[in-house]
Amino acid sequence: MSVKVRFVAADGARVSEVDAAPGTRLLDIAQANGQPLEGTCEGQMACSTCHVVVDPADFAKLPLASENEEDLLDLATHVSRTSRLACQIWLEGFDSLTVRIPAEARNMQGR
Repeated sequence: MSVKVRFVAADGARVSEVDAAPGTRLLDIAQANGQPLEGTCEGQMACSTCHVVVDPADFAKLPLASENEEDLLDLATHVSRTSRLACQIWLEGFDSLTVRIPAEARNMQGR
């Protein structure tokens, strides 16, 4: 079994679909598949450079964000009600997830 992950570009014009193994971290899947999520802190929840906007239909599938994650989201731009940090999303307990890459997303490390 795999988890179907859909990455929607900021402009909404491009959608990339990836089959991911259950239990993997969304940030790792995004980076391995060329999505512009820098993840400067390498998933240690010390920055907000892996900010994504979860599709409202999928948001309830995820556990609630921790207070630390909420604090870091306060530092991100274009935050919405369904914003999360990709380093805090583990692909388990559901079979699909759609996220939008925010307009400000840039991968300065060139991954």
